[in-house]
Amino acid sequence: MTMAVASRPRTLDTANLDPLQRWLAGAIEADRVEIKSADLLSGGAVQENWRIDATIDGGPRAGTHAFVLRTDAVARLPMSLDRPREFACIKAAHGAGVLVAEPIAECGDRSVIGAPFTVQRLLSGTAQARRIARDPKLAAFGPALAREIGGQLARIHAIRPPNGALTFLPLPEPDAVGAAVAEMRSALDKASEARPALEYVLVWLLANKPASRATSLVHGDFRTGNYLVEDGRLTGILDWEFCHWGDPREDLGWFCARCWRFGNDALAAGGIAPRADLLDGYNAVSGAPIAEHELAFWEILGAARWATIALLQGQRFLTGGERSLELALTGLMPAEMEFDALEAIAAIEAGRPIP
Repeated sequence: MTMAVASRPRTLDTANLDPLQRWLAGAIEADRVEIKSADLLSGGAVQENWRIDATIDGGPRAGTHAFVLRTDAVARLPMSLDRPREFACIKAAHGAGVLVAEPIAECGDRSVIGAPFTVQRLLSGTAQARRIARDPKLAAFGPALAREIGGQLARIHAIRPPNGALTFLPLPEPDAVGAAVAEMRSALDKASEARPALEYVLVWLLANKPASRATSLVHGDFRTGNYLVEDGRLTGILDWEFCHWGDPREDLGWFCARCWRFGNDALAAGGIAPRADLLDGYNAVSGAPIAEHELAFWEILGAARWATIALLQGQRFLTGGERSLELALTGLMPAEMEFDALEAIAAIEAGRPIP
């Protein structure tokens, strides 16, 4: 995860936790909840994540617990889910056996802390992408970790519409690629600067889209940095705010896109292992196997999508009132992703493997 920036205004007022304590006691059927500490966790450029250490008296959760309270940052990205909808996606994944923190409660009442929020159990492990990618033991645990991640993605993708708990997620129209490109174009139309290279990539994506796969739940931001690792093992999957119905290959391509390898370019699967390990784990669990050559298109779409999100993050700094160095620097990154996408397109058209 990235560094929390203290200069950004925060939602949770740690000097006034009484409303949260009272609400949480009611939500978990406790006699009393005392919050011992509330600390902002690193990461969360789109959302705020707070570690809550609490003592609970009475009820089924009596004892000492560590939770994560998750709420919106000052400005949300238009393509991200709000907290109740994200919570519903997490509950669906948890029910399907996906390795995600137990969803405990969600609150839409703004009077409690000033914004809607959710509460989950705190999981152990690190999500710091560069620490994972530079771990001296990566060669020993990386391939197994990638296979484990692949299996988890297959479990997510086994959740398919219709699903009564996820009716708020629109089906992709006219198809997964068309829906993704339309969303990116809508974002670009609102940006304060033209991005002709990115527009070219979007045209190429529409002209070269592959045959559709069965629509499934897509995590939408499954990458190194959004899962937890402890002693080389996967302990949990984080950050579900971009969850949507789509093509399962979108998650695999996003995971393998060069922008998420954190300098380990030779290890295409998230900077931890070759693509083959990720797909071995995926295909061992999924009933719909995916071949490695299918990922090239989706890695290009991933680069275009991250370029678009980075542009929106920069807009939050330039026009949204968030004076954050993290957001300002992110706003400088679209050109790098545009280059990655164009280089991959050139490789495909020349009949070469993509980088």
